[in-house]
Amino acid sequence: MQQLLDQILSEISENGTLYEESLASARERQKILAKPTGALGTLEDISIQMAGITGNVKNEIKKKAIVIMSADNGVVQEGVASAPQSVTLSQTINFTRGLTGVSSMAKYFGIDLLVIDMGVKLPIPETLYTNSPIENGKLTKKILNRSLGKGTGNLAAEPAMTREQAVKAILEGISAAKAVKDCSYDILGVGEMGIGNTTTSSCVLAALTGAKASDVVGRGGGLGDEGLEKKIKIVEKAASECQGCDTVDILAKVGGFDICAMTGAFLGAALYRIPVVVDGYISAVAALSAVKLAPNSANFMFGSHLSKEQGYLIAADSIGLKPYFNLKMRLGEGSGCPISFNIIETACAAMSGMATFEEGAIDADYLAEAEKGNFF
Repeated sequence: MQQLLDQILSEISENGTLYEESLASARERQKILAKPTGALGTLEDISIQMAGITGNVKNEIKKKAIVIMSADNGVVQEGVASAPQSVTLSQTINFTRGLTGVSSMAKYFGIDLLVIDMGVKLPIPETLYTNSPIENGKLTKKILNRSLGKGTGNLAAEPAMTREQAVKAILEGISAAKAVKDCSYDILGVGEMGIGNTTTSSCVLAALTGAKASDVVGRGGGLGDEGLEKKIKIVEKAASECQGCDTVDILAKVGGFDICAMTGAFLGAALYRIPVVVDGYISAVAALSAVKLAPNSANFMFGSHLSKEQGYLIAADSIGLKPYFNLKMRLGEGSGCPISFNIIETACAAMSGMATFEEGAIDADYLAEAEKGNFF
């Protein structure tokens, strides 16, 4: 499995660059659209990046998908979670019923979800499972069973998983991205569900960046002061034990099945050239893990919201990722992705639909005069 992962990382390194000619053409088109240069701000940057990914200056997003990785984390035994592990089970099932935050948004906007059990602790009814990610040319509405175990080990006392399990989880995430590509979706979002996964994310982030535990640890789903202090100490100790480890080893020692699979989904997006949206804190840590493994994977990533978790900006800045909006969100699940999809669609619509100065019968010479300070 390690050999297969190495081959994939090599392919991303070789082929995961943006199409320079398309980038140049998109920049030129932005200059001649009937507006002052840069007037659409970040929307212009988004449309140019989309061109670099697809090779087309004009893009349209019709089919949208969000992959959700569900798994439990043994570190909850340390009292660092504000909710019981039964919530992981309930919400994993509720994703398929349209009852969660992200699934209600997805239903409204016509976004398909792929819910994957990577290691939920409590039993999911067999009738809700499937072993195929695709049904009738679309992502399955059932829960894809890719479980690697009933949750990870308690990282405060033992490695969360073996390196082999970490690699397998990453490869499962890459396979999920392939299913998205095979169904011809135009964009992908990456979300998660797993009680305790802000702790695992903080451990991974501190180990990857060298950031202080106190700078990356937040309250997660609503941890009190005592729990927060305990969480900081656990992250500090876990990160210190990862010194000298490579990215996969860090994920194995202190990560989660969900984070590993999300890392794979981001790598898969780069491998299959799918625009991919990073959700909040946990998603950003997985995205950073992907970038550490294959730097070119950052070329395919788009931001969403500014998470209230304080470690988010450390992860995002390490990638060079900028959030597009701040709604004080901290839900996870991939809940920022539907909103970001709409922003990206807006950017593409403006690039494709706006008239050029020539098409709009506008003399663009006035812009040069305006830049000189001349007014009309």
